Amino acid sequence: MKLRLPRRRRDRLLAGAAAVAVLAATGTVTALASADGPAVHRLDQVVQMPGAGIDISYFTSGEGERGTAKRPAVLLGHGFGGSKDDVRAQAERLSRDGYAVLTWSARGFGRSGGRIGLNDPDYEVKDVSRLIDWLALRPEVRLDAAGDPRVGVAGASYGGAAALLAAGYDRRVDAIAPQITYWNLADSLFPNDVYKKLWAGVFFTTGSARGLTPNQPPAGPEAASASAPTDASRAGSTAGCGRFQPELCAMYERVAVSGKPDAEARALLERLSPSAVGDRIKVPALIVQGQDDSLFPLDQADAMARAIASNGAPVAVDWAAGGHDGGMREAGRIETRVTAWFDRYLKGDEGAATGPAFRVSRSGGLDSTDGAVRLRGASGGEYPGLASRPRGFALAGREQGFVNPAGASPPSLSSLPGIGGQLAAFGAGLSLDFPGQNARFESEPLGEGMRITGTPTVKVSVRSTAADGSAVLFGKVYDVGPDGRQAVLPSQLVAPVRVTDAGQGRSVELRLPAVDHAVEAGHRLRLVVAATDLGYASPAEPATYTVAVEGPLAVPVADGVRTASGGLPAWTWGLPLAAMALAGGLLVVRRTGGGRGGSRPGAPQPEPALADVPLEITGLTKRYAKARDRYAVQDLSFRVERGQVLGLLGPNGAGKTTTLRMLMGLITPDAGEIRVFGHAVRAGAPVLSRVGAFVEGAGFLPHLTGRANLELYWQATGRPAEDAHMAEALEIAGLGDALERAVRTYSQGMRQRLAIAQAMLGMPDLLILDEPTNGLDPPQIREMRDVMIRYAAGGRTVIVSSHLLAEVEQSCTHLVVMDRGRLVRAGEVAEITGGGDTLMVTLAGPVDEGAVEKVAALEGVGSVVAADAGLLVRLDGASAAGLIAELVRLEVPVSAVGPHRRLEDAFLTLIGGAA
Repeated sequence: MKLRLPRRRRDRLLAGAAAVAVLAATGTVTALASADGPAVHRLDQVVQMPGAGIDISYFTSGEGERGTAKRPAVLLGHGFGGSKDDVRAQAERLSRDGYAVLTWSARGFGRSGGRIGLNDPDYEVKDVSRLIDWLALRPEVRLDAAGDPRVGVAGASYGGAAALLAAGYDRRVDAIAPQITYWNLADSLFPNDVYKKLWAGVFFTTGSARGLTPNQPPAGPEAASASAPTDASRAGSTAGCGRFQPELCAMYERVAVSGKPDAEARALLERLSPSAVGDRIKVPALIVQGQDDSLFPLDQADAMARAIASNGAPVAVDWAAGGHDGGMREAGRIETRVTAWFDRYLKGDEGAATGPAFRVSRSGGLDSTDGAVRLRGASGGEYPGLASRPRGFALAGREQGFVNPAGASPPSLSSLPGIGGQLAAFGAGLSLDFPGQNARFESEPLGEGMRITGTPTVKVSVRSTAADGSAVLFGKVYDVGPDGRQAVLPSQLVAPVRVTDAGQGRSVELRLPAVDHAVEAGHRLRLVVAATDLGYASPAEPATYTVAVEGPLAVPVADGVRTASGGLPAWTWGLPLAAMALAGGLLVVRRTGGGRGGSRPGAPQPEPALADVPLEITGLTKRYAKARDRYAVQDLSFRVERGQVLGLLGPNGAGKTTTLRMLMGLITPDAGEIRVFGHAVRAGAPVLSRVGAFVEGAGFLPHLTGRANLELYWQATGRPAEDAHMAEALEIAGLGDALERAVRTYSQGMRQRLAIAQAMLGMPDLLILDEPTNGLDPPQIREMRDVMIRYAAGGRTVIVSSHLLAEVEQSCTHLVVMDRGRLVRAGEVAEITGGGDTLMVTLAGPVDEGAVEKVAALEGVGSVVAADAGLLVRLDGASAAGLIAELVRLEVPVSAVGPHRRLEDAFLTLIGGAA
């Protein structure tokens, strides 16, 4: 039911509407054409409010500008530090969906005048009500009564709080969609009476950096006077206040210096918070909160959901991927849901898909097509809150003492403003707890997997030696892997608490960070209680704290929230139909004998005789694109046996990478055949599961540990975890403790070894490595050589393509040499380097070009290449004795003749020096 304002108040608002709808300058109207729908009309104006000019943009589409179509209105707010331009794209899309959309730059931002009041009810909130007055005078806007437009308010962060406050102070608001915002700003910046210093610093310095300067662009004729501080405000302002209201700046500086919030600071922020008018917000609310958000965590959304639902209004809660620490990774999905929410509650569309009462986004592994993280939605018919159906886990660990160091330094690390969620986006990140500054308690390994959805709690006893008997503690729960080394801090979140009167000991319930996190069977839960954290202020005076657990760790489990099956890329929905059409076409061709070759045979059957042969290539040919007689690979044939390390050699353009790509089924040969263990290779052939490959480099997520990267990669294959043989692959790769470090800290050699470990997952029988030693220094190259030799020693086969001939000579047992797409030589390394058909002719003097030409012209000589000490001569029919006789006849100053032993020399000889 529509809530009405008392007549007297509505009359005052209507009277005020005429006064505030005065343009500071002539508005400009722009028609924005689009291929996505009707043209959007944008009206840009500066509307004069008391004390400030507010810069607005107004969007309509279709016939709206001529007043022939009535539509609901939407106000879109921007985030802190931004402006109306940040939401322009969404405003245009909403206008095409049939809404009149108003965006504005809040006081102190963009081209708007005035000072930043953090959504002060006397300033920013009243501005929103005056903008609703402005909308009520537009002819295209649907009205519920005179001066009362049908209107919704949406926005993220600062704009989300504006939506909540508007609904609390102005009963004309009909629906809201706040995103990643706060319910109680004091609880957000001073959680449990602990000062969140890093985020508060970012928050206030962002506004301070936008100080009033002579170059500030005007916002209408009265903007200068509106923006300039009054004498009273000057008296209360301090250096660095920028555009903040002076009382806010003074509060921040006072708390930042003391490191502890006071009652006056808390009262000020609570007055500015939506929680102050929570009992008045009685409109449908779509609440979106980010899981990667140390500024406004999930408990803020929980508080607003409970309060609004208790008022009898419809509420839906969406825990999205991202947040202030990681960006909104689902912006498109959220925008679509906001539109559907307004369709239902502003347009009255009963069939609008507003979504479930509760939805949470969960990781579904990696998309193998682009490497992006797949997100799966889990939903429930009701919002479970943060403490649904807790399960108890006993924690082992005696009473432990630890110190708060002098100056609270060095501090533990959990999250960093703006990037912590990027570090944790895939379930891992950078966290650091210094020894001696924390207590740890662990559960037994979990017998079965479970998912934490909500706020874990635990009761602990605390004693403090601080002079005032207080302690500042930081609680967090890690997901610890079976080996005890890999510890993941979900969403990089920590919960602070200030404990008072703990000199003689005190029991406290720790409410740990609210998360949605899956814990696998065999993993442990580790409670860490720390004395410091980089994001918060801790007492500067040193003290000793003693902590013991007094009960189990209570972990909320929302069984009613079910995860949807993994979604597929949109293009895959057309594949079944395309496959059916293709199959039908092929069937017709086969039955009619169509095509120049008549009926085509089926796929080649396996060759039982080759079942134990890792690779056999026969007559392999691949032409260059759009070329009839230019070949990347031509008539290539060779065979590889078990236990071999085969070096694939050739100059640039020899066809090595093309051969490897055909071997992996990535491209199709024009002729010939590749068989792996007797099975013909085709794109997607099942036998390729026995092939591991590292070709043209590997990409890793830099903020994840090496182990986490490998685990996510294996999950993306869809194969059972036990088939990965993770431990065996890692032992061969020999990365040691580096596995538990973020990949961004790896050297190039460690990255290469991690890439090879990834190729070895599943312990494939055939391992293909393309230039695995690129960018490595000599010690790293030696380690890579050992990795390949160890892998083949188990009866498997390795094919390696490399330009480092000396390394190939030491690590490979067999060689295949290619040049211009053709096979030049194949065989054992010793045979090729020391074969009797290639001789090193050492000369007594400098190599003469004329001598090279004379020797090359001899009958029975295949090629001659000048080397440092003489000539490399490949015989093609001539004998060594005959060659020596001819050299003497030609008066070439020969000092020695013998077989050469360097692969480099043999290689140059085989390809005629063309490398």
